Amino acid sequence: MVERVVELGEETVGDVRCENPFIVTENVNVFYGDNHAIQDVTLEIGKSEVIALIGPSGCGKSTYLRCLNRMNDSIESARVTGKITLDGQDIYGGDLDPVALRARVGMVFQKPNPFPKSIYDNVAYGPRIHGLAADRAELDDIVHTSLDRAIAVNPEVILMDEPCSALDPIATARIEDLMDELSQDYAIVIVTHSMQQAARVSKRVAYFHLGRLIEVDETDRIFTNPQHKLTEDYITGRIG
Repeated sequence: MVERVVELGEETVGDVRCENPFIVTENVNVFYGDNHAIQDVTLEIGKSEVIALIGPSGCGKSTYLRCLNRMNDSIESARVTGKITLDGQDIYGGDLDPVALRARVGMVFQKPNPFPKSIYDNVAYGPRIHGLAADRAELDDIVHTSLDRAIAVNPEVILMDEPCSALDPIATARIEDLMDELSQDYAIVIVTHSMQQAARVSKRVAYFHLGRLIEVDETDRIFTNPQHKLTEDYITGRIG
């Protein structure tokens, strides 16, 4: 078997810019101690779009996602450099409270971890800490609960880290339908290992590899005519 060696390159292939950018990351790096997990990632994310982050396990896509609402702050060894703005405001600036940021940028985790309370209390928790009222809700499953909790305080962005990884096809379709509805009002950034899901739900796709953003493009184009060899190898199953 011949080993395939492909240079990462320094520049991201495709257009990292978008119309009406709402989230802008410029030369973002993330370090966990001496581990350089994310390297010089520049990307714009528009309002009312779904962008999917794909790539092999450990490529940095979830680390990048967590930068967007400062979830990496909870990791003592983590250090973030570069600039990330939300609607023009530097989210790592000293004048922005992380709790206020997370009200604007909600998150649904890979393993939802609702609080040990009733479904209603889980959904009501977000509004309560921000002084808002909440209506009772009947939800089908734990992911729906987590998603409802994320949007209960009317965020502007929803981050989703493998939200359907443990769901059956019917439940996955239900979540994807809800994402389609929510994308009319929110920017949605989803990390997924499922290229089929990325193709179904997203407008653009960003491919990560070894901590670098390799390629960004419209979804149809990246799956039918990828410009970088690493993207092609991932999509065709040569790397995974």
